[in-house]
Amino acid sequence: MNRYGRKIWGLAACFAALAGYVDALGFLYLGGFFVSFMSGNSTRLAVGLSTHFADAATAAGLIGSFVVGVMLGSFCGRVIQRSRHSALIYLIAVMLSVAALLAMFGANWAAAAVLAMAMGAENALFERDGEVQIGLTYMTGTLVKFGQHLLSALMGGNRFGWLPYLLLWIGLVTGAILGALSYRVVGHSAIWVAAGAALLLASWLHHRPVPFATPIKKAGK
Repeated sequence: MNRYGRKIWGLAACFAALAGYVDALGFLYLGGFFVSFMSGNSTRLAVGLSTHFADAATAAGLIGSFVVGVMLGSFCGRVIQRSRHSALIYLIAVMLSVAALLAMFGANWAAAAVLAMAMGAENALFERDGEVQIGLTYMTGTLVKFGQHLLSALMGGNRFGWLPYLLLWIGLVTGAILGALSYRVVGHSAIWVAAGAALLLASWLHHRPVPFATPIKKAGK
């Protein structure tokens, strides 16, 4: 992973929070399935194949939708050279809006599929040379990095190298808490909040571009 500056890590934490918010909505909306955490859905798929085939089919559909979203996000980033990041976030906002509309009309699983696509597309934001530099919708690798850098700090290495990874995790957890609370209050209409947040981030980045893929000095220095 390239080392990025404070603005980049702060922005990444915002998008991790968006992912956490949407994943919490999806989890509650679907009764235990995920729209951004595909490791969890992979486990649901495996268990479902041996116990309940309908669950396996649901998990497989969400995984497939997520992969399609990743492909769309990467394609968008490759064909749009100018303001590609804001364009990608606008695309995510549109997907979230479509999901909200589908949920309003009772098309629950179609809405879930579009949510998974949006979360897949989000991971292309920090893509460089075809590789994701900062993962936004999954935290296992982030926590591994956190543990590695924390040990390094305790052994005399970079004192704050662990901080960006902790920030990402806190962002996702905070977003998930807000998503769960929002769902409890307004139900699936909470998806509109996610769409609005994505729209605001896209507008902000359009007017204040950030060098997403430019590596700079080590995090924490």
